[in-house]
Amino acid sequence: MTTDAETATVHEHHWEWSWAPLLVVAGIFFLLPISFGFYFAYDDLLMTAIFAGLGTVLLLAGVSIWVHEGLTQTPLLAGVANVGLPIFILSEIFIFLSLFSSYWMMRLGMESWPPEGTPHISNTIPLVMTVILVSSSVTAHMAEEKLEHGDLSGFNKWWIYSIILGSVFLGLSLYEWSNLINEGFIPATNAYSSAFYTITGFHASHVLLGLGAFIAVLIPALSGRTNKTFVSCVSVYWHFVDIVWFFVASQIYFW
Repeated sequence: MTTDAETATVHEHHWEWSWAPLLVVAGIFFLLPISFGFYFAYDDLLMTAIFAGLGTVLLLAGVSIWVHEGLTQTPLLAGVANVGLPIFILSEIFIFLSLFSSYWMMRLGMESWPPEGTPHISNTIPLVMTVILVSSSVTAHMAEEKLEHGDLSGFNKWWIYSIILGSVFLGLSLYEWSNLINEGFIPATNAYSSAFYTITGFHASHVLLGLGAFIAVLIPALSGRTNKTFVSCVSVYWHFVDIVWFFVASQIYFW
């Protein structure tokens, strides 16, 4: 018979040797960037499809394994998350700060802004998007409150509301980009267009990642399985994405 200490050691050893992080990193930071290189640098659609397909498969496999481990190894996950999540958020802050710093240097170095060739960009859509994203943070918080009180049905309901609101936000981003591209405003138009699509696109990629995390939590929750640490991590990440949007909107649209 194994003792509690021996059982904990076995679980810890299993987590330390998880393949999930390696698969995720290999998919999203190695194979997918290579596929972009084949597309933009070599115009090779076959190699683009091969590397993009392999990268997507590895990414999804890694996420699936990670979610499974998170749901079945709660105590150890909590210890890792308490250290890993702040480091991850801090690294994201520096990435966004580097983008904003580049934008500020470019903005302050121009005699007129936005440069010639920039169409009128309405402030209405970003204001609506702000309301939607803030609302999604509220619904995510409500879901956490329901889970804290053991109301899994209520958690699922508010969690789904967050997914819907986040999807609407992302849809509005795509709608705005589509209209601007139809007007001839593309990333290569001028300095502002490069900054506009880079910063808003980078933020949108974080929204997409957040939606994926929401869904990863929702699927097992619908069958009665959930993990408070997972929920907390996803919520903190989503609130971070929400806060960053205030900087994106204020700098890109209103300055």
